Amino acid sequence: MTEEIRPRRRFLQQAIALVPASTLATTVAVTQTAQASEAESGSAKKAYSPTYFTQDEWAFINAAVDHLIPADDLGPGAIAAGVPEFIDRQMETPFGHGKLWYMQGPFHPDVDPTYGYQLNVPPRDMYRHGIASCNEYCQKQFGKAYAGLDKSTQEQVLKDLETGKIKFEKVPAKTFFSFLWANTKEGFFADPQYGGNKGMVGWKMIGFPGARGEFMDWPAQGNVKYPYGPVSISGEKA
Repeated sequence: MTEEIRPRRRFLQQAIALVPASTLATTVAVTQTAQASEAESGSAKKAYSPTYFTQDEWAFINAAVDHLIPADDLGPGAIAAGVPEFIDRQMETPFGHGKLWYMQGPFHPDVDPTYGYQLNVPPRDMYRHGIASCNEYCQKQFGKAYAGLDKSTQEQVLKDLETGKIKFEKVPAKTFFSFLWANTKEGFFADPQYGGNKGMVGWKMIGFPGARGEFMDWPAQGNVKYPYGPVSISGEKA
């Protein structure tokens, strides 16, 4: 990561506020993920159990996203927002299987990014190979898998992934990190029906109204704080 943790969190708050409301509301709608039904015991819900990731992979995802969007004075972080659940559920969607873009060769990974995705590895396999390679690297360098490292070492490993300092054999480390970072942001700001943004914490942080139909009367007023909380596509209110 090229920014420190706190500036990155503030960068999210400022940058996402510039994205059109319609974009935030529909960014991941194309995945058509079914809303999870969580059984309640008393007032507490059972912890989410991953359907795609193994326990070792799940430990990596939780440890990594906790660094990318940590809890701080601005509010809850990626863990409380359910980002790991969002990412796991995306792996069983057309996105996870790589069905949303062209996946036939020839591939030229070194060309400009504007040419589109240049690997024959779908996102679900990108995560599987990337996590395995990262854990293997950490075992060789530090004697433990990523999730077992101390926080400062975990942070440095993520920085080295982002800059390409670490090299993987099966997938590019930088590409793996870019998927993880992009999906973490999506899980933090997507509609709650996709598993993340629980309690609409991401929307509350940036003042996004969600799917409120009457919001269009407010932008033209200028510098007037929107007085109502966000509403999800399902009608849930924060």
